[in-house]
Amino acid sequence: MAVTLYVRFLLSLRNVEDLLHERGIDVCHETGRFWWNRFGPMFAAAIRKRRGEGMRSSNWRWHLDEVFVKINGERHHLWREVDHEGEVLESFVTKTRDKKAALKFLRKSLRRHGRVAEIVTDRLRSYGAALRELGIPVRQRTGRWLNNRAENSHLPFRRRERAMLRFRRMRSLQKCVTVHASVFNHFNQDRSLSTRPDYKTNRSAALTEWRGLEADRAPHLRPVRIRLTAQPTTPPD
Repeated sequence: MAVTLYVRFLLSLRNVEDLLHERGIDVCHETGRFWWNRFGPMFAAAIRKRRGEGMRSSNWRWHLDEVFVKINGERHHLWREVDHEGEVLESFVTKTRDKKAALKFLRKSLRRHGRVAEIVTDRLRSYGAALRELGIPVRQRTGRWLNNRAENSHLPFRRRERAMLRFRRMRSLQKCVTVHASVFNHFNQDRSLSTRPDYKTNRSAALTEWRGLEADRAPHLRPVRIRLTAQPTTPPD
């Protein structure tokens, strides 16, 4: 429950601590941080494994875009890749925005998701140089409003960034965007594009599958032992 609340909703660890306290569960926010760092990547990896095989299609269109993220006052770049339906396929953090970074990002995406029919990007020259080296420059599409889907995919990340009061390390940023993108894909039902009965059905199916992921991970978890130290008693006068 702690991991679900923190990953799915825009809550801080202290908010999760207060919500669990209302349910009679007394844990520290640092315990929630430990659970999130341990179990969050496990749930995200299970979601990607289940959805990865069905997402490999050569007729799809990818939207690529990068956004600036500050870590300890230094500017970093978050590369994001979404498909034509708004599913976040890949997130990649680099210090630069040159051809080398774009090439590494594209190679990782092609290796994981297979071939693609079109790749929509902005007018950044790094994309064109990387695609020419990969031998697929004809698949690139650029336009003024063609990449709005990728631009809109940054909004959930920006809200999460404000809730977490920014990031302090590249490693924590990479882990956060990877886990939250997988969970966002799992629970995103396009509420504005479906009727109320269809939305409720899809929401129930997503929650049932999420609980199945928790049950699948449970046998592999080691029990946590808590040591209680007796406090010394002061003898009466």
